[in-house]
Amino acid sequence: MSLMLLGVLNAQVSGGLAPFDLEYLVIGGGGAGGIIARAAGGGGGAGGYRSSVVGESSGANSSAESKITITPGDFYTCTIGAGAFAVRNNGSENGENGSNSVFATITSTGGGGGGATIPQDGASGGSGGGGGSLSYSNGTGGAGTSLQGLGGGAGTQGYNNGASSGGGGGGAGGSGNTGSVNNGGSGGAGISSSITGSSIARAGGGGGAGGETSGGSASAGGGAGTVTRADSYGNSGTVNTGGGGGGNSNGTTAEAGSGGSGVVILKYTVDAAIIIGAGLTASTSVVGDFNITTITAGTGNVSWE
Repeated sequence: MSLMLLGVLNAQVSGGLAPFDLEYLVIGGGGAGGIIARAAGGGGGAGGYRSSVVGESSGANSSAESKITITPGDFYTCTIGAGAFAVRNNGSENGENGSNSVFATITSTGGGGGGATIPQDGASGGSGGGGGSLSYSNGTGGAGTSLQGLGGGAGTQGYNNGASSGGGGGGAGGSGNTGSVNNGGSGGAGISSSITGSSIARAGGGGGAGGETSGGSASAGGGAGTVTRADSYGNSGTVNTGGGGGGNSNGTTAEAGSGGSGVVILKYTVDAAIIIGAGLTASTSVVGDFNITTITAGTGNVSWE
C-alpha cells in the first residue's frame, strides 16, 4: 500500500479531513493609464491571470494550470494585489504598475502602466501597458508575462492636423490595440470564468487616450480612455477584476484611470471548512458540491479543517 493512500485512510479513520484538490483563479492588480500633456497616454495593462479551473483558459489563452493539493491544517499565504493609483499632475507621467496577487505558490503579476513620458513606452507586466504618443513620436506597448497576459498596443503620432492617440493596454485574452489618428486604441480582451457559478469576464486592458474624436474602449473590467485636451478624470478599472485604467491627456484637473484591484477565488469540496486569517476580506458560498471562497482584499493566511 502506498504511503499517500495510507495517509488518506488514516485521516478518514481518525475522523480528520483528507488532502483534497483545489481549483483557483488568481488575478493581479491592474496598471494605471498614462497621462501626458497636450498628447495621449496609453491604457494600463490588466493584472496577470492564472487559472486552474477545469475546461477554462488561463492567461494569454493558455491551458488551465494544475490544481493545488491542500493539506488540512497547513497555512497558505494569500495577498490581493492593489490596482495602481491614477496619476494626476500638470506634466506627463507614466502609469504605475499594479501589485502582484498571491495564493500559495501561485503569483499573478501586476499589470503594466500606460506610457506617457519620452519615449512613451508602456511598461511590461502581467499584461503590458499601452504606448503613449506625442505629435512627433510614439511609444510601443509593454510586454505581457508568459502564460498570464498579452502585450499593449502602440501609440500613434498625429499628422496632417490629426491628433495623437495612445495604445490600449493588454488583456488576459487579447493584446491591446494600436491607436489611430484621433482615436485611442481599445484595451485587450479579458477572459471569462464560471468558477463562481456565473460566467464573468475579468482582466481586460484599459483604453488609450483618444485624439480629437474618441478614447479607446475597454471591456472585462478595464477602463476606457478619454479624449485628449480636456480636463477630465480617466476611467478606472473595476474593483476585483484586475482591469487596466484608461489613458488620458493632461489639464489642470485631468487624471488618468486607476487600475482595478485583483482577486483570488478558490473552489473546493463542500466537506472542507476554510479558516480566513486576520487581514483578509472574504466570503464563501456553496455552488453544487463545492464551496466557492472569494478573497477581495488584504494579506494573510488561510487554512482548512
